[in-house]
Amino acid sequence: MMNTAYIALGSNIGGRSTYLHKALQSISQRESIRISAVSSIYETEPVGLENQPSFLNMVVAIETDECAESLLKKLQDIEEQLDRVRVERYGPRTIDLDILLFNDENIEKNELSIPHPRMHERSFVLVPLAEIAPYVKMPTSHKTIEHILTSLPERLRKGVLLWKRQGQEEDFGLFES
Repeated sequence: MMNTAYIALGSNIGGRSTYLHKALQSISQRESIRISAVSSIYETEPVGLENQPSFLNMVVAIETDECAESLLKKLQDIEEQLDRVRVERYGPRTIDLDILLFNDENIEKNELSIPHPRMHERSFVLVPLAEIAPYVKMPTSHKTIEHILTSLPERLRKGVLLWKRQGQEEDFGLFES
């Protein structure tokens, strides 16, 4: 059975766009994963720990025959390959790969919470997700991503700026799809 998942990508240290590109390449090279949509890249202010560089964020939609737990493991392996070091919560990182949604499932396990906790109040996730999946519904509230984004208070919608539009010329071959 094929599963649909949405994955958030973020980077705020080193060559941020290079890390996003390498993560996209690594995801697409997995035989069990097919990228079906790619958002634009957005530059966003840090949330949680504010004294750090701005992030580049994006979201991809994938089709996979992996279960959520094995998908998480594959994403964590990619983070490790791309020098992700977990020093402090919400701290700077070369790459962060988070499963936002997995089908319409609600999953609560030790290392895995789907839908991703707090995604419904984070514009840096909702803006790129709404770009590629505006009518997908949150399994917890049954509201569309677009509705959740437009319902956010203004103070939570600030700080998300278009950095590179999907399909814009550059060496990001996957942006052409």
